[in-house]
Amino acid sequence: MPVTSLAARLPGIETIRRWSQSLAALDAILSPEWQYRYFSFDSRWDRREELASMRNGSGDEYSIVFAPVGAYARGFDHESEMSPYVQSPRAVWPGVIDDVPAEFQQYVAEPAFSDEGVPALTFCLWRRRDHARWQHGAVTFPSAGNDPDGADRLFEQLDGRPDTYRTYALEYFQTTIERDAISRVYRHEPLSAELLSDLNPELSLADIAADLDEIGYPRRTCPRTAP
Repeated sequence: MPVTSLAARLPGIETIRRWSQSLAALDAILSPEWQYRYFSFDSRWDRREELASMRNGSGDEYSIVFAPVGAYARGFDHESEMSPYVQSPRAVWPGVIDDVPAEFQQYVAEPAFSDEGVPALTFCLWRRRDHARWQHGAVTFPSAGNDPDGADRLFEQLDGRPDTYRTYALEYFQTTIERDAISRVYRHEPLSAELLSDLNPELSLADIAADLDEIGYPRRTCPRTAP
């Protein structure tokens, strides 16, 4: 499933934003050490922008910028034939970024998403807030494989299905967590001590407070008692 199919199946911007926050919150709970997490979310990336990201530690990654104008997403599959590192001289695959509108061009050129001035991506897509669907460039894909740009594999967790994350947690963190607990996080239920215990009984709300604040995920606070 290349970016053309991914763009057709992705839901609206706010749904993707909430799913991204949920993934980041779950990873933060299961992995207190940041460097071992796949998913992160920075609700303070810029004054009016938020950033969702995934890094799998093997060279693959994606970033999604949520801005007032809409959202821009880019992904990099390091084994893809469409990687800029395969081209000589190094360059983005034809068509991938050619049609990106002016209001999203700053994210194409963002230094955090580039390597020595060359955007590090094998696919990208974007959506204005007043548009009905995600957009992508007119790309002619290599003939080999069903996922030539890595869009399907890199975005597989962004499907809103708790069972998808449950399978990932079992494989990566080697832990089994209840589907209902994951569903509650996907619904953005404020994190309580009880819900946290179902996900990781070794953590307290105080342990995870700073991460949740960065992510922008709601948590319950204990009411103050009268002196």
